[in-house]
Formats: sequence, C-alpha cells, structure tokens
Amino acid sequence: MSGHSKWATIKRKKGAVDAARGKIFTKLAREITTAARIGGSDVTGNARLRKAITDAKGQQMPQENIKRALQRGTGEIEGVTYDEVLYEGTGPQGTLVLVEGMTDNRNRSAAELRKIFERNNGAMGGSGTAQWAFERLGTITLERGAVTEDQLMDAAVSAGAEDYRDEGDVWVVYTPMDQLDTVTAALEAAKLPVQQSKLAYVPKTKKEVSGRDAEVCLNLVDALDDHDDVQNVYVDFDVSEEELARLADGL
Repeated sequence: MSGHSKWATIKRKKGAVDAARGKIFTKLAREITTAARIGGSDVTGNARLRKAITDAKGQQMPQENIKRALQRGTGEIEGVTYDEVLYEGTGPQGTLVLVEGMTDNRNRSAAELRKIFERNNGAMGGSGTAQWAFERLGTITLERGAVTEDQLMDAAVSAGAEDYRDEGDVWVVYTPMDQLDTVTAALEAAKLPVQQSKLAYVPKTKKEVSGRDAEVCLNLVDALDDHDDVQNVYVDFDVSEEELARLADGL
C-alpha cells in the first residue's frame, strides 16, 4: 500500500467519517451500475459485478443502495450511463499520476480535473504521459493480523500469484491480470479473509518524496480522490512512515 493510501486512512480517522463514507458509497454504486450494464446482473458469470458487490458490503453499504445501483445498471429503473475514463498527469518533482474515473460528461470531468492538477502544482497530460510507468496487475488485500506469511505463501503463490508484500496493516498480493479470480478463489477456499480484490495500476518503481513535496503530492491526490467522478488514483511516489507521522501531527 503506497504512502498516499496510508495518508487517506489517517485523514479518515481524524476527519469527517460520515462525509467520506458517503463519497465511498457514490463510487461503489457507480461501479456496481457499470459492471451490471456491461456484464449483466448474474454475479456467478460477472466477476466484476461480484467484486463490486463484495466491496460494497465490505464498506457496509446498505443493501437497498446496492439493489438500486444494480437495477440502474440493468435498466430496471432509470439511471445515468457512465463512461469509464483514464486521465494521466504529473505532480511535483516529476511524480506521475493515473486517474481512473466514471463520468456522464467527459468534457466536464476533464476540465475540472485539469484545474485540480493545476491548483496543486501538477499538470494533466495526454495519453502516454504516465501510464508507461505502471503495470496493470491484480491486487488482493488481506488483513495483516489475520493471515500468516506461511499461509499466504501456501495459498497464493501456489495458485499463481507473482508477489506479495507486507504493507503494515495489510498484506497485498500481486497477480497477473488473468489470474486475479483464480488466486482470490484460492485464498477464500483456504479461509483467508480477503478485504479487496481488483485490477490496479502498480508503479514499476517508486519515488520517495518528503518535506513540502510530500505535502503537495498528498494534497493533489486528496483533491483528485475527492472528486465524484474519480474512482481510483494511482501514483508512483511514496512517503515514509516518519514523514506521514509528521504531516499527521499538523492536521
């Protein structure tokens, strides 16, 4: 888990939890709607929808909200159609940023996100600006305290995982894109508690940032992630635990 993800956890603990949860529900609902629109409502044959609903339940999203999002995707009730978009940009000190989004108005989203980049010492670029620095991989997150390293190796590596990392509070398992469902199923069959399973952009190398640069980079990610049309933000920078603690003291 990168520094900005740990930073988001710190801010949620100290900030407006209810407001943050509302934004999470909005993003989860869009994913459920889009997954159902593309692949249908049968979760047994729609892995993306199955993951979206599992994630929603993991965030304690009310069942009625999940049902409405699903019905909007299948057309049972009227709803907005969202397009999936990927924006690329740069941040302070040459850091690179990928932004996955869902929007009903590409022009509006692009204009608003461009302003967010500019206000936070960054710049939104064209295709190829940042994507070259990331790999598209499956990522599976498990609670660190509930799974031993031996259990993880036995279940994940034997099922086709490429790597796993101790990220403090969690284990993160990395898989080839086409092996994500297989490895996830193997972990669940071994009774290991999977928190999240999804495709993600993983930086090939990370840039350590500190001081004012770290603060500006984290503020950029916060501002992007706070936008309703943004689903995920991926970066190639990392911030040390010591630096995160220093910045957290200033909240």
